[in-house]
Amino acid sequence: MRTMRARLARALRVLKRRWRGTRDRGAATAEYAVVLVAATAFGTALFKIVTSQEVRNLLLTILKKGLHLSS
Repeated sequence: MRTMRARLARALRVLKRRWRGTRDRGAATAEYAVVLVAATAFGTALFKIVTSQEVRNLLLTILKKGLHLSS
């Protein structure tokens, strides 16, 4: 039978090996989360700008001028 010390040493080695391989996984996930939040904020701001009355009037004016020139 293995002694308790040998079992603990083996378990510690296994945990160290697993820890080495996963050190950066959390950082990548956090970076993706930050990018996702930033993209959502940018999309929300862009949506608010495009749906504002001033931009809507500007787009309609451009569209009307374009249709007027083509006829």
